[in-house]
Amino acid sequence: MSFISYLKDGISLGSIYAIIALGYTMVYGIAKMLNFAHGDVIMVGAFVILTAVTRGGMGPVPAVILSVVVCTVLGVVIEKVAYRPLRKASSNLAVLITAIGVSYLLQNLALLIFGADAKSFVTVIDVPSVTLFGGQLVIKGITIVTIVVSVVIMVALTWFVRKTKPGRAMQAVSEDRDAAQLMGVNVNATISLTFAIGSGLAAIAGLLLCSAYPTLTPYTGAMPGIKAFVAAVFGGIGSIPGAMVGGILLGIIEIFGKAYISSQVADAIVFAVLIVVLLVKPTGLFGKNIQEKV
Repeated sequence: MSFISYLKDGISLGSIYAIIALGYTMVYGIAKMLNFAHGDVIMVGAFVILTAVTRGGMGPVPAVILSVVVCTVLGVVIEKVAYRPLRKASSNLAVLITAIGVSYLLQNLALLIFGADAKSFVTVIDVPSVTLFGGQLVIKGITIVTIVVSVVIMVALTWFVRKTKPGRAMQAVSEDRDAAQLMGVNVNATISLTFAIGSGLAAIAGLLLCSAYPTLTPYTGAMPGIKAFVAAVFGGIGSIPGAMVGGILLGIIEIFGKAYISSQVADAIVFAVLIVVLLVKPTGLFGKNIQEKV
C-alpha cells in the first residue's frame, strides 16, 4: 500500500510541475525564449494570496482571482520591459542573462517587502480527504484538486491553441514569426498573450504548491521552477501534452527517489534524468526534430 501512496504523492507533485512546465513550454514554443523568472512569478502569486487573505481580509476565491490578475499583468510587463527589446538580439544569451536578472530582482523585492522568514501559507482549498481500502490509503483533498486542475488546464490550453483565432496566431508565430507578421498577425500582442497565460498559470501553480507544502519564502518558486523546466524538456519543450506527461513523470521519479533511495539525492536524480533524456532523445518524449533550411 505504501507504493500506491508514493505513486499518489508523485502524481500530485508532478501535476504541480506540469502546470509550471506548461508556462515554460508555451513561452518557448511561441517566443523561442526561456523565461527563467517564471518560477519567481509563482512565488509572487502565492504572496499575493497570503497578503490578500491575512491582511486584506479577502475570501479565498477573490484572493485567487486577484493573484491570477497580478501575475498576468506582471508577466506582460516583464515581457514588454525586459524581453521585447532583446527579441532581435544577435545572441540568445542576452535574453537568458536578462531572465536570470529578472528572477533575482523579483526574489530581492520579495525579501525587501516580506522579509526572509518563512511564512505559513493560509488554507485556501478546503476539500475533504478520501479514504480508501479501509483507511489504509488517504488521499488529501488538495491532491485531488491538484490533479483535476492540471488535467483541466492541459485540455483547455490544447483546445485554445488548436481551435481559437488567438491560438492559431500563436501557432503561426511559432512556425515563422516574419511570415505570420506579413499575413497580418500582431506578433507583439500574440507573444504578450502567451506571457499573460503562462504567468496566470504560475499563480495557480503557486496556490497549489503552497497548499500542498504550506511554507512560503521569497525562494519558494526557484527550485520548483527549475524542476518544471526539466519536466518541459523531458516531455518535449513546446509540446503541451509533453509538459503534462513530463511533469507527472518527474514528480513520480522524485517521490520514489526520496522513498526508496535517499531524500538527500532526490534532486540529483531529477537532474540526472535531464542529462539522460538530452543524451538519448534531445527533443524529449513528445518533441520533434525541426529541419533547418539553408
